[in-house]
Amino acid sequence: MPIETRVRGAGGTVSRTAADLGAEVVAVPVRSGPVAPAAEVASGLPFTLDELLDLHRAKGEPGEITATQVRVGDRVRELLLYGVGDAEPADLRKAGAALARRGRGRTALVAGVPAGDLAAFVEGALLASYTFKIGSPSGKQPLATLAVLTEAGPEADAPAIERGTARAAAAALARDLANTPSGEKDPAWLAAEARRIAEGGGLTVRVRDERDLADGGFGGILAVGAGSARPPRLIEVSHIPDGTPDRHVVLVGKGITFDTGGLSLKPNEGMKTMKTDMAGGGVVLAVMSALRGLGVRARVTGLVAAAENMPSGSAMRPGDVIAHYGGTTSEVLNTDAEGRLVLADALAYADAELDPDVIVDVATLTGAAKVALGLRHGALFATDDALAAALTEAGARAGEPLWRLPLVDDYRPALDSDVADINNIGRGGYGAGSITAALFLREFVGGRSWAHLDIAGPGRATSDDAEITRGATGYGTRLLLDWLAPA
Repeated sequence: MPIETRVRGAGGTVSRTAADLGAEVVAVPVRSGPVAPAAEVASGLPFTLDELLDLHRAKGEPGEITATQVRVGDRVRELLLYGVGDAEPADLRKAGAALARRGRGRTALVAGVPAGDLAAFVEGALLASYTFKIGSPSGKQPLATLAVLTEAGPEADAPAIERGTARAAAAALARDLANTPSGEKDPAWLAAEARRIAEGGGLTVRVRDERDLADGGFGGILAVGAGSARPPRLIEVSHIPDGTPDRHVVLVGKGITFDTGGLSLKPNEGMKTMKTDMAGGGVVLAVMSALRGLGVRARVTGLVAAAENMPSGSAMRPGDVIAHYGGTTSEVLNTDAEGRLVLADALAYADAELDPDVIVDVATLTGAAKVALGLRHGALFATDDALAAALTEAGARAGEPLWRLPLVDDYRPALDSDVADINNIGRGGYGAGSITAALFLREFVGGRSWAHLDIAGPGRATSDDAEITRGATGYGTRLLLDWLAPA
């Protein structure tokens, strides 16, 4: 659902802007220390801001808020002293999120913002304002308008506000796609959303249905989707910039619209979040939606391998052998290791037909990555050190951190099969489930520069925190946009 909060630049003073907008809340930043600002809006208080901060033992930490009341013009308004730490991008992102949450139910909030990454502040505020609810809205509605004032002024601030808004809108789109219940969201629905996104983003789109997949030899996608009455799709979306592209990037997303585990059935608890098992595919579509608006100079192709993994009389079985795109065969030892089967087809197709300079795939692939790294870091595997470094740096800037894990060649024998080229789960005695999954995918990239992002941990959240909201997080969207379109 589109973010309802709107961010606008403003000039003059906080007091004047608050009076003009009828804002109920005004806010001034406090750096670590805390260091109280010289704020004209506080001139009428019967105490100093230093005294107020001291009373509340404030420290100026990012996200910290100290509140009082102040008369501005003809009415009393709430005054927030909000911590910005050292005003690093992560600090401002967290500070913006805290203000947006505090402003719920209000018409307008006017905030002075210190020098720094204004786009990060805007991102944090907008993403914290994100909601997804089917039916009547609950609780306070999101802040309607956030007006920001900096020393640079509204004209100079406009590009940063636009950039932060675009990145937040893309992340919100990824969240929407993943949060949509699977009763509505099948592979055909996801393909229809891709067409809608392509139309709005100046992209081209091609969708392969089950007949096209059979004719093309996409055995992995077909096998995973075989147990469902709702057939699979391979979605291909293309961004071709004006002029000569500086490189060709292929993004590949896992698009499992619901994962029961197939015949290797998950327990009920394990299925409750499986509407978000296409989060990687949602990230790819969301990134594609923002490329033209952000002026990305690369040619980018997005592939989403979409299927529903269901148990039925037509479902793939443990022991089946699949012929993937290009001819590599895999033995199915566990039907709940289905994501790598659909990704294999898309990766092999990208290598054979699209001739990319680099391939990056994104997937909620393994519980092992979640065990290793928890809920905040994505697992990164890469065949190219420079690519790994660039993605890691982009993640740090975007607030979506990655941790690189090794592609351990000594573990490759875990994937040996007696009856096929490779097996899909890894034999016992090796462990390292996220590594063996990445090694499986590496078999299909043909030696290309390739990175794999396993987002099983950070792709979902169980509670609100800073710019993260409960449910799908859209993790990976801002990271990839930062990599493709650095400021």
